[in-house]
Amino acid sequence: MFLLLLVSQTSCGSYYLVICNHRGSLCSCVDFIHSPCVWILHFSFCRLTGTIWMQQIMSLIETKGVLNATFNMNTADRIPWVEADKTIQKFASLSPPRIHVCHLPWNLTPKELRQKKGKIIYVSRNPKDVLVSFYHFHKFSNIFETPKDFNTFLEKFLNGNVFCSSWFNHIKGWYTHKDDFNILFLSYEEMIQDLRSSVKKMCTFLDRKLSDEEIDNVVEHSQFHTMKNNSFANYRQVCPEIFDYDKGSFMRKGIVGDWKKHLTVEQNEKFDEVFQEKMQDVPIKFIWRN
Repeated sequence: MFLLLLVSQTSCGSYYLVICNHRGSLCSCVDFIHSPCVWILHFSFCRLTGTIWMQQIMSLIETKGVLNATFNMNTADRIPWVEADKTIQKFASLSPPRIHVCHLPWNLTPKELRQKKGKIIYVSRNPKDVLVSFYHFHKFSNIFETPKDFNTFLEKFLNGNVFCSSWFNHIKGWYTHKDDFNILFLSYEEMIQDLRSSVKKMCTFLDRKLSDEEIDNVVEHSQFHTMKNNSFANYRQVCPEIFDYDKGSFMRKGIVGDWKKHLTVEQNEKFDEVFQEKMQDVPIKFIWRN
């Protein structure tokens, strides 16, 4: 069973929402770490910033591009979410190195990660595309309020009044404290642009030695259309009690720039204004800003 839990995000005074069955589970999860381990970090839910995609890629890197018996398991069972119910049991059943998915801000992660005992891959995405994906995500979720309209949801997103709080605070927190962690920053856009190069970066960071052919296999089995038609990879079997799959799906389009079909000129200008205000002191070079 899944329940909503509010957790204080003390660094910015807002609240951080996670899915968990009770507070004890969350506390156990954030203190639970095995070495060696890899954490995949994103803002908010699975499809917004490429979580499902990264779960598939990481699974394939570990098997050197081979679709072995583990791929007959749901993606969420192969690489569990830290915030989800029964995560401890899932972690315990996995062979090392254990790979976790997490949406938590930097200050709610295990202390051992800040001692660089594990590795983190943080994947960001153009927040305008995150906004659009999040908007459609709400429409097929049974646990979130259906947005009144896009403009209302835009206002909530810009103010951080959405699941996982503020996109701006999340990425700023992780980037500002990057030296406290063993972390690799990637972007959804660069992965779309050149997935092979991104996979090679991951392999180098994780000390995984794959041949050119093995990397090609990882890339081939991580294509959007391939995953969308694979029930073990597309999350279709995950959480049927809280998602109405007749209204949408976890894997919607998998493209860059869909925001251009949703934001008006006025909305786009407002978004840019808020972005500049909140991110001006963060020296991150986003590929989608060029």
